[in-house]
Amino acid sequence: MTFQDIFKSSFLENIASVSLLDMSIALVLAFGIGLFIFLVYKRTFSGVMYSSSFGVTLVALTMITAMVILAVTSNVVLSLGMVGALSIVRFRTAIKEPLDIAFLFWSIAVGIVLAAGMIPLAVIGSVVIGLILLVFVNRKSHFNPYIVVLQCADSQSEARAKAFLEQAVNRCVLKSKTVQRDLVELNLEIRLREDDTGFINDLAGIEGVHSAVLVSYNGDYMG
Repeated sequence: MTFQDIFKSSFLENIASVSLLDMSIALVLAFGIGLFIFLVYKRTFSGVMYSSSFGVTLVALTMITAMVILAVTSNVVLSLGMVGALSIVRFRTAIKEPLDIAFLFWSIAVGIVLAAGMIPLAVIGSVVIGLILLVFVNRKSHFNPYIVVLQCADSQSEARAKAFLEQAVNRCVLKSKTVQRDLVELNLEIRLREDDTGFINDLAGIEGVHSAVLVSYNGDYMG
């Protein structure tokens, strides 16, 4: 085989470059593992709004990646063309949940590994990753964080309210402070000693405190 034979290509010759058995095995396994990734995503989702279309995208992305890698590995010229074609693709959809990036890379990696013929690596690796995500993502924190939104008349009432909170809870951290004329607004993250939230009524009754609101907070920023 000469150097020109390697880069020689025609449409009819490419028809049989990938066997029907290889295509069937790769796509069926990609669909099965992609469905497993989708189920893990659905089980571990903890965001604000669940998107079923993103779950379907994970299945489709696994199969599409496997299909592309099968084509690339069967033809040298096509692999060079794919590099150039895919380099101009830009995705501008914002991903708000950091964990979604891990699922996207997981789907792409499985498609690549399957198309490369490393089936045990794809299957065993996906099972291990899925179990790790199920264990760590669904693990609940022992302490439930809360946010106290406090409105005070002046700095003296602010000091009294903060001193009361430091005695009533395990932890009190100032997150933000807004000062206006005759008004000081505080956002404080607290950790309760017990599930009793009755202290908020005593806090609101402190002289100079206009209002005290307790908000349940899961520790994630939602923008």
